Amino acid sequence: MSTTTAAPILVTKPSTRLLSIDLFRGLTVAFMILVNNNGNNDLAYRALNHSPWNGFTPTDLVFPTFLFIMGISMVLSLSAHRAKGATNAEMLPGILRRFALLFFWGLIVNGFPYFHLGTLRIYGVLQRFAVCYLFCALLQLATDRVAPRVILIAAALIGYWALLRFVPIPGHGIPGRDFPFMDHDLNLVAWIDRQLFPHRLFEGTRDPEGLLSDLPAVATTLLGMLTGAWIRQPRSEIRKLLGLLASSVVLVLAGLIWNQTFPINKRLWTSSYVLYSGGLSILLFAVFYYIVEIRQNRGRWTYPLLVFGTNAIIAYVFSELLSSAVSVFKVNATQSFQEYVYSHFFIHLINPAFGSFLYSFLFVMMCFIPTWFLYRKRIFIKL
Repeated sequence: MSTTTAAPILVTKPSTRLLSIDLFRGLTVAFMILVNNNGNNDLAYRALNHSPWNGFTPTDLVFPTFLFIMGISMVLSLSAHRAKGATNAEMLPGILRRFALLFFWGLIVNGFPYFHLGTLRIYGVLQRFAVCYLFCALLQLATDRVAPRVILIAAALIGYWALLRFVPIPGHGIPGRDFPFMDHDLNLVAWIDRQLFPHRLFEGTRDPEGLLSDLPAVATTLLGMLTGAWIRQPRSEIRKLLGLLASSVVLVLAGLIWNQTFPINKRLWTSSYVLYSGGLSILLFAVFYYIVEIRQNRGRWTYPLLVFGTNAIIAYVFSELLSSAVSVFKVNATQSFQEYVYSHFFIHLINPAFGSFLYSFLFVMMCFIPTWFLYRKRIFIKL
C-alpha cells in the first residue's frame, strides 16, 4: 500500500508547543491503546471497559480527552502559523489534507485486513477526529473570538438534547412518551444511521460514532479550543491554573446536574457527557500544566509519554492494525492468536482480570516500539 502524501506530512522536528500538551496526549493515547486491547473484555476490570449504556468509567474519558487536546493544539498551532504571516488561503490546503488523511486512515483501520467494501464501516474514531478537526479548524480561521465558541457549544448541547428528546422516530413515536427516552435502538442517532448506512454500523443497529452525535463531539473539541485560547492569554501561570481548575469544577457539576434528566452516555455522546468529561479533561490538563509548565518538573518520567505524544495518531493506527491482525489470525479452529495467547499465558496470572490487564499492558509496550523508533529518528508524522 502506498500513498503520495508522505512528503508533506513528514517533518524533522515537532512544531513549537507546550510540553504539557504532548505529555497529556501521550498518556491519553497510551490509555486508549490499553483499554482497546483487553485480553478479554468480558473478564477485564470494569474500569477498563466502556459503560454498557448510561454511566461512566475511566475508559469513557479517553476519546473526549483526545478531542479536547486536539482543540487546544489546533488553537496554538494555527495561531503560531498566523503569527508567522501565514494567510487563511495558505493554511486551508493543509487543513483539508489533514481532514482527508484522518478520514482515509479511519477507513483503512475499519477495513483491515480483508476490506469487504460492501459492508465497510464508514464511521469510526479517526473519522470523528476528522469531522471535528475540519469544523473547528475552519472556525479558527474565521475568528479567534471566544464568544462564537461559547454560543456554538451552548447551541450544540441544547440543540442535541432537543433533537433526541422531542423529534419523533418514524413508526415509533416521541421519545419519553411512546417509548423510553434514550432507548438503545429507538433514538434519533441510531435511526438516522440505519437510514444512511444499513449493514455498515459497528453494533449492527447503531454506531457509537454516528453522524448526529458528531454535533456534541464538536462541542467537546470547542472546549479544548477555549482552553487553548485561555492559556494563550497574557496572564500569570497561577491565574491560568486557577481558571482551569474553576472551569473544571463548573463543568463537572453541570454535567452531573444534567445527568439527572439527560444521562451521561458515551455511546450517544450526550450533552451531560460532554460537560462531565470536558470538566475532567480540563482537570487532568491542569495537573500536567502545573507539574510541567509551572513546577518545571521534566524528569525521565516524561520520556515514554513524549514518545507516544509526538506521534499519537501513528501509535493509535498501528495499535488498531495490530489488534485486527492478532484477532483474525487463527491458531486453531476455534481460537484467534489473541485468544490463544490470553487463554494459555495470561488468564491464570493471579486472576483473569489481572491477566487481561497484563496482556493489554504488554500490547501497549509492543506499540511503543515503532513509535520509539520514529522518535529516535526525529520523525514526527502528522496525519
